[in-house]
Amino acid sequence: MYRTFSLCIMHDMSTTNPMPWRLVIAGCIGMFAATATGSTRSPFLPDMAAEFAVSLPAVANLFGLTATVWGISSYIVGAASDRFGRRLFLMVSPVCLALTMLAASQAPSYLVLSFIIVLAAMCCGAFTATAMAEVSVRTHSSHQGRALGYVMTGQSLTLLFGIPVAAWLGDSIGWRGVHVALAGLALFAAFSMFAALNTGASTSSATHNRDNNKVDLSDALTGPVTRLFVALVAERVCFGLATFYYASYLRTVYDMPIKAVALPLGLFALGNIVGTVFGGQVADKFMYRRISFAALLSVAGLIAVPWFMLQSNVNLTITLGVMFAFFNALSRPSLLAAMADVPPQNRGVIMGLNSSIASMGWLTAALLGGWLYAGIGFTAFGPVMLLMCALAALVVVPDSRIRTRLIAD
Repeated sequence: MYRTFSLCIMHDMSTTNPMPWRLVIAGCIGMFAATATGSTRSPFLPDMAAEFAVSLPAVANLFGLTATVWGISSYIVGAASDRFGRRLFLMVSPVCLALTMLAASQAPSYLVLSFIIVLAAMCCGAFTATAMAEVSVRTHSSHQGRALGYVMTGQSLTLLFGIPVAAWLGDSIGWRGVHVALAGLALFAAFSMFAALNTGASTSSATHNRDNNKVDLSDALTGPVTRLFVALVAERVCFGLATFYYASYLRTVYDMPIKAVALPLGLFALGNIVGTVFGGQVADKFMYRRISFAALLSVAGLIAVPWFMLQSNVNLTITLGVMFAFFNALSRPSLLAAMADVPPQNRGVIMGLNSSIASMGWLTAALLGGWLYAGIGFTAFGPVMLLMCALAALVVVPDSRIRTRLIAD
């Protein structure tokens, strides 16, 4: 089996470019836009809760709703793209996302906003699943860690620029005005992807799958891949608790005004971006991708404990937040590159499942975080995040030498 799989990877390498930069950049912009449509709500949770006369956990649970629908959409579209091609999904979904953001800016009630967020999440899932699959197919296997890492940098850019800028803009135009700005960002992502797909290198992959046979999910979900997905859920729970609640943590514990939160969030995102860039290098240079993922994520989990439990010094809290973001991001490209080590005909469904499975982690983080915040407080976040990191690290240990056997074959 490993020899057959290696031949598939060798064939994939012979038909791909080392690094399709236009597609990678377009994917990064689209990931930035898709992630921003949800995460930029985090500074406005208290304001939205007050405007709609609901509790803060109720507004925070919209993150979980987004994650659930995003995941379902990713799986359905990812599997469909393996058969029918990815061009339509890649170009249309950002345009539809822009329309939903405009609608969200006019939402008259919490229930209407929830419905619009469902539609937005469907668009996000359709884009991210196909973008990740397209980049992995078009990239040489020796560069996949870096390529996927660069695309995922779009999420980090949301933290570095999206949330702080949204907080800054929101101080004057409110959360509704921020959603109008998000619509413009989604349209720019659509234009970038259209330009990338109309180059010769990307066109063939985006359209070549129409004659593929139906993907057998049981063949794609091998034991090692399933364990990677388990690790992904645990890792996303950990990171989701940090992403969803860090702004509220700072505002609640240190009584920060909304504009003051922008700097800590920016530093957190900067650590995430630097970690992602270096993490891509680690994933491509170190053949034991599961070991590097487990070791680096474990360090992030250890940092999370004092990050949330030591609440006496804001500078220490901000420093620990940057360190957590760096090591968490440093581990993630290795996980993504390990998932991409599948035959090309299964790449769409696996990358679609990547978003779907990750949504379980995001949903769990949103629900668990709200419960922890209401029942215990932010001090409970650190130990829970350490537990999730330890679970993610331990579950991949049995498969830690798979990459070596593939190379040996």
